[in-house]
Amino acid sequence: MAGNRKPNLILFLPDQQRADTLACYGGVKVHAPNLNKLASESVIFERTYVTHPVCTPSRSSLMTGTWPHINGCTHNSVPLDRRFRVFPELMQDRDYRAAYVGKWHLGEDGPAGRGFQHWISTDGHGDYTRYLISKGLAPDKPNGRFSEVAISNLPIELSRPKFLEKHACDFIEKHQRDPFILVIAFVEPHSPYNGPLNDVNPLDEVELDVAATLPESEDIPLRYRLMREWQQAEALLDRERLPIQLFFGITPDEYRSIKQRYLGLVTLVDQSIGVILGCLERCGIKEHTIVVHTSDHGDSLGAHHLFGKETMFEEAARVPWLIRLPGQTRPKMISNPMSHIDFVPTLLDLLGQSSHPQCAGKSLLPLINDATGLPNNVFLEWAPNRTKVKKGSRLAWRRTIKRAVEESTRALVSPDGWKFCVRDKDSNELYNLKDDPFETRNLYSDAQYASVVSRFATEIYQWQDATNDKLKL
Repeated sequence: MAGNRKPNLILFLPDQQRADTLACYGGVKVHAPNLNKLASESVIFERTYVTHPVCTPSRSSLMTGTWPHINGCTHNSVPLDRRFRVFPELMQDRDYRAAYVGKWHLGEDGPAGRGFQHWISTDGHGDYTRYLISKGLAPDKPNGRFSEVAISNLPIELSRPKFLEKHACDFIEKHQRDPFILVIAFVEPHSPYNGPLNDVNPLDEVELDVAATLPESEDIPLRYRLMREWQQAEALLDRERLPIQLFFGITPDEYRSIKQRYLGLVTLVDQSIGVILGCLERCGIKEHTIVVHTSDHGDSLGAHHLFGKETMFEEAARVPWLIRLPGQTRPKMISNPMSHIDFVPTLLDLLGQSSHPQCAGKSLLPLINDATGLPNNVFLEWAPNRTKVKKGSRLAWRRTIKRAVEESTRALVSPDGWKFCVRDKDSNELYNLKDDPFETRNLYSDAQYASVVSRFATEIYQWQDATNDKLKL
């Protein structure tokens, strides 16, 4: 990087983007040319896992470098306690201007004053709502807000990605001579799986997951089966209410149609990312800017006959993570499994800042620089969230259902390809991801893998001790 100029940092943070929506992760037919170009010039972490596969808990780790069970954001819509600093507050260097545009989801107060001097909101009654009203649109909800369905039906020029794109470029142009941190947190491709580019990815090129085409497995946790049953019941209702915007599906054709629309939202985000990256070049600061891309969790999109997140399956818990360094022109693949717990320490190190005692993880910059290092286990957690259950469900006794809905999970992904999930109030899982990448065979009860189960259970208990996790498994 030329001169002594401090590097800028741009973080793209879409909501609910799976890893395999990018070509470098297997999504070769997905129309995402700007992200694919970014990946071709980036460090690519091939196997990145969230700390907790739902929005608020995952974002709490991405912003603070702490585990959800430590910071208290163990379910959605919990405000982040101000005792936990977000990453611009963890920097010793106070020369940086920091902006956050988009979805926060860590409390209604937003990121302003938490190391970010500038915030453009897409939440509630915030900036995006006021923008739509200024364009002559009337909110469709009694509380003066726009529903997600209404927003999803807007033309591209009024879409949220376009709105965030403009504000991001305005910030870049204004601060092109200052060192800056800019987070662009897109809401898309989150459901309702509908947008202005629904047909941009041809339906005949949309590939279903193997686990979406197999019979429904019963050898999965009861909570997952309850989710599946409720989603299928909702899909039947949606056929009558919103046939174009099915949130969920039942048949392979419905799965494919929903995934097509989801990929259209990925393309919508990709277009705005392309404009923002072009703004960096136009301002002459591409070579002074670190660009990072990841997501808070993925989406099952019909795999295991499920939609959304909230499971430990790969489709929900594994996400893209790209880092383009100044001057980088070629990809660098890192195959070790990685955790978002290392996200904040890595950002701090990239900006020349020392690690902060608050952070539970470690910087991956040494690994980026020499691509060597001992691979480690990756840990994930799940705390009870608001799992919806079909009224009158007969999958189990009412008491058993109540217990399963309140389950907590601790999971481990090992460098040699195992995934182990242990629960306090539901059934456990063991998958060999090398032999069974689509997690179709739960080996937990197979006696020949008893020693594997014992070993990983011990490692999870040791992780719990090291991270002050009080959950009794």
